[in-house]
Amino acid sequence: MKLPHPITLEDLAGSLGARFVGDPNHLVTGINEIHMVEEGDLTFVDHPKYYHKALHSLATTILIDKEVECPDGKALIISDGPFDDFVSLVVRYRPFEPATAMVSPTARIGEGTVIQPGAFIGNHVTLGDDCLIHANASIYDHTVIGDRVIIHSGAVLGADAYYFQRRPAGYKKMESCGRVVLEDDVEIGALTSVDRGVSGDTVISAGTKIDNHVQIGHDTFVGRNCLIGAHCAIAGVTRIEDDVILWARVSVNKDLVIGKGAIVYALSGIDKSLPGGKTYWGIPAEEARKKWKELAKLKQLTREEGRRT
Repeated sequence: MKLPHPITLEDLAGSLGARFVGDPNHLVTGINEIHMVEEGDLTFVDHPKYYHKALHSLATTILIDKEVECPDGKALIISDGPFDDFVSLVVRYRPFEPATAMVSPTARIGEGTVIQPGAFIGNHVTLGDDCLIHANASIYDHTVIGDRVIIHSGAVLGADAYYFQRRPAGYKKMESCGRVVLEDDVEIGALTSVDRGVSGDTVISAGTKIDNHVQIGHDTFVGRNCLIGAHCAIAGVTRIEDDVILWARVSVNKDLVIGKGAIVYALSGIDKSLPGGKTYWGIPAEEARKKWKELAKLKQLTREEGRRT
């Protein structure tokens, strides 16, 4: 998420009551979780396992729980609780804004777009031209929707990322400040949920069609002209490239890449990245031909064992 205006390292650290390492006039222009960072961003790290990744990421300011050597061109903010301080910045720069109407007066609605009774359009939503939003769809704040998009009843766009830090007293929620972005000619089925990014965007690219009862997790990227069948569950930070087909009830683990043109048959479970241009099936999903050969051999072994007994 980009800040409304840049803030100096000295001012930001001072507002958190934290020490800093670096040029006091070093500028912070955004805050982002590690998966989405770019130059000018602040990110956080609170575990030694991830220090190197954070310090050598594109982020130029690192909120960290230990004073370490600061890489050239970067700055550190030393905090006793980087996670809590990061969440406090999210709440400061993108606070929850209660709705005052079913269609927010701050929403921008394109020409020819139809919003059926009972649909909810949140604050600062952008809706393109010639869209159709069916009854009881919910479009949360800051969602961006292109032209000729269809959203069916009961769909939810922009719910919070499912992201919690475990603590002795329970779970601490990572507040979300990202968006959902739907490009042109996307269709979202009834009762489907697309979660917003933690601090970046969850993107559904042009021409993709999503069936009913689908869950798409935070910071996921879905390419152009994909088909995603009913009851698919796609975990966060997944990348699905163009022209992929996932048939019904496919489950996809987090942080994976499904290559361009891949086809995954129904009821499959994907636990690792899959190269494009191939057809997959099974739990765990493997190339369909390989899986079918394994099943044929298993049946043959079963018959032979039956004859012996």
